[in-house]
Amino acid sequence: MEKPRYKTWVSTPITSEIGSILHAGELHDTPGIDPGNMRILGDYALVLILSGTAYYKDSHGIDTELETGDAIIVFPELAHAYGAMQENDWSHTYAIFNGPQFELLRQAGVLDPGQPIWQLDSITYWNQRVEERLNSTRNRFPTQSLKILGQFSQLLIEMKTRDSEAKIDSAASRIDTATEMLSGPMEGLWIAPEEVARRVGLSYENFRKRFARARGVAPAKFQNQKRIEFAQSAIYQGTHTFQELADELGFCDPFHFSKTFKRLTGQSPTEFRQKATGGKRRA
Repeated sequence: MEKPRYKTWVSTPITSEIGSILHAGELHDTPGIDPGNMRILGDYALVLILSGTAYYKDSHGIDTELETGDAIIVFPELAHAYGAMQENDWSHTYAIFNGPQFELLRQAGVLDPGQPIWQLDSITYWNQRVEERLNSTRNRFPTQSLKILGQFSQLLIEMKTRDSEAKIDSAASRIDTATEMLSGPMEGLWIAPEEVARRVGLSYENFRKRFARARGVAPAKFQNQKRIEFAQSAIYQGTHTFQELADELGFCDPFHFSKTFKRLTGQSPTEFRQKATGGKRRA
């Protein structure tokens, strides 16, 4: 196990009328906080995961794994724990802060105890920006404190914006993946919408709402439409009997296949076949 290493950026508080930054720096290979004995900090804190994998848990019920590029926002009253997943093998930047400016950010939803984890790309870039604003080796005069607090506040806003963008991108990617999975058989089977939700990492209810917003139709109905489109093509080409279609499309029997087909197209499979092929295809 590596010996813990420390790099202090702020040891004397930076204080202005809009708030204070109490302490900041980099930590390497340090022990985490015991999830069985969660901590209440009493101040806000920003934690950037620079390397390694970590855990985060809080009294609101969030319990998740973190990776390089994630950020934690600690809230004054919220009991929490975080640390390395593997024997202190991690590095992180931290900044502890408080004051009216940050309460305003909380009221505006920038700092939200319901969303304490931010997803940031290019963590080196964000870490450099934090260090540039807070590193105690730089000249710091009393008149600069307000500027430093203002810049740090703006940086939090930018990080939150990037997190929101990343989550939108991630949500869109999940729906794209789900759409592909619902649109046809995978390894010969049509996957149930509930299983698709599990595979993209969402509860079914959450998945159903997101999918409906993005595609204008519930996932089960979307999949049924795709199954019936497949059936229409197969009936027209004469490649399947109705029993074969029911089996391949995941219906329990031809009756339920026919019922769904008629509900979505307005005609039975037999009527569709007669109109499409003149009744010359096999039953």
